[in-house]
Amino acid sequence: MSISLKNIGFIALGTALVLCIPLLAMQFTQEVRWSTSDFVVAGILLFGLAFLCDLTWRNIGNRTFRTLLLIGIILLFFLTWAELAVGVFGTPFAGS
Repeated sequence: MSISLKNIGFIALGTALVLCIPLLAMQFTQEVRWSTSDFVVAGILLFGLAFLCDLTWRNIGNRTFRTLLLIGIILLFFLTWAELAVGVFGTPFAGS
C-alpha cells in the first residue's frame, strides 16, 4: 500500500496546472476573484482527490469494489466543493 514520490510529483503538478486556470482567468475578467485561501483549499481538495483515487486504483484488486470506492470518493469531492462554493447544505463553512 504505497505510492511513489514520482506519482506524488505528477499529482502535485496536475494540481498546480488545474489551479492555473482560475489564476489566468483572474487576469482577464472581474468574474473570477479568488483569494489565497481559495487557492489553498482548492489545492488541498484537488490533491487529496487525485491522491486518494491513485491510491485506490493501485491497491484495490476487486474491480467492482474499486469502481464503487472511486465513485464514492469523487462524489464526496463534488459535494464538498459545492458546499464550499455555494452552501448547498448550509453548514458553518458554506460559501456565498
